[in-house]
Order: sequence, then C-alpha cells, then structure tokens
Amino acid sequence: MDGEAVKFLAAALAAGLGAIGPGIGVGVLGSGAMGALGRNPEARGTIMSNMLIGIAFCESIAIYALITAIVILFVL
Repeated sequence: MDGEAVKFLAAALAAGLGAIGPGIGVGVLGSGAMGALGRNPEARGTIMSNMLIGIAFCESIAIYALITAIVILFVL
C-alpha cells in the first residue's frame, strides 16, 4: 500500500469514526429530552435549551473530525 492510499484511508477513518460518536450523542440527547418532556411538560424551555446546547457541542466535535480529515487529505 503506497502513501497516497494510506492518506485516503486515514482521512476516511477520521471522518467516519469522528461522526459516529456525535451521531450517537445527538440520539441519546434527543431521547432523554423527549422522555423528560413527557414526564414534566412545564419545564419545556429549560429542557430544550439545554438539549440544544448539548447538540451544538456534539456537532462541533463532528466538524473537528471533518477538519482533521481535510487536513490529513490536503496538507499532509
């Protein structure tokens, strides 16, 4: 396997594995928020704002993984 193939494989793994964790995290956050809303609908504002902040942090990790894949592909 030559260096170019290793670079493509590393970029694909960085992007793919870097997106699995945030995807699972967003699913867990959404599930927990919907369960909490079902138990206590009056706390909708607090639950939704905390859920959105958590989702933003999860998505930022996915963006970091994408940037890492781009750096591996084009810079290294």
